[in-house]
Amino acid sequence: MNINQSWRNWKILIGAGLGVLLVLDLALIVVIWQSSREGAESSRAQRDRLALQAKLLKADVDRGEKIRSSLPKIGRDCDSFYLEKLQGSNNGYSTIVADLGDLTTKAGLKTSGLTFQQKEVKDHGVIEIGIRTSVQGDYPAIMRFISDLEHSKNFYLLDNLHLDSASTGGIRLSLDLRTYFRT
Repeated sequence: MNINQSWRNWKILIGAGLGVLLVLDLALIVVIWQSSREGAESSRAQRDRLALQAKLLKADVDRGEKIRSSLPKIGRDCDSFYLEKLQGSNNGYSTIVADLGDLTTKAGLKTSGLTFQQKEVKDHGVIEIGIRTSVQGDYPAIMRFISDLEHSKNFYLLDNLHLDSASTGGIRLSLDLRTYFRT
């Protein structure tokens, strides 16, 4: 092997090595370009997520501030409800009997009596009164009674109602109600 051929092989080998390095450089450029593009997109997506989260947190804070500012009014409303809608324990039973009697008379219904069950509610300043009654009449009168019961000046919770046909004709409505007395 002569020296010229040795140089030529050496040149080919160096050229091939440089070609491989050039291809690797191009591949590295493509990878860096892709990662920088993805990095910008992920940064934008992360920024958008954080902006949305900040907006939601600000809305929560605003809602909390609104609730905090309305608390005094809510307290006054609760006190007003307690004093206006709940009867005192000293005259509560007679008021409830009179009110339910007026409602049944106004609706044109017949009642078959009232039963009461008293239950203490600790640490709330009220006594829970369970009321059970039955009324008889036609359907429009019963609907009028239920509507008047909902709009009564006294507070009633309707726990249960059972509709049945009455032995004298018409409809019998059995009601389980609750109310509360102030202590």
